[in-house]
Amino acid sequence: MTDLVTALGLVLVIEGIVYGAFPQLGRRVGEFLRAAPDDQLRVAGLVSAAIGLGIVWLARSFL
Repeated sequence: MTDLVTALGLVLVIEGIVYGAFPQLGRRVGEFLRAAPDDQLRVAGLVSAAIGLGIVWLARSFL
């Protein structure tokens, strides 16, 4: 449970830095995501989740 809370905290830190330092970039990304088709967003989300899972597995296995 501690790892999950830590991971969620890191997500908020990273998103906060992006929106705090580059608000216009955040708006452009939001506009891009609204215009993207659902299938493209679904594939991007699944690929991102798979990459994240791989990173976690590598970190847990070798670090």
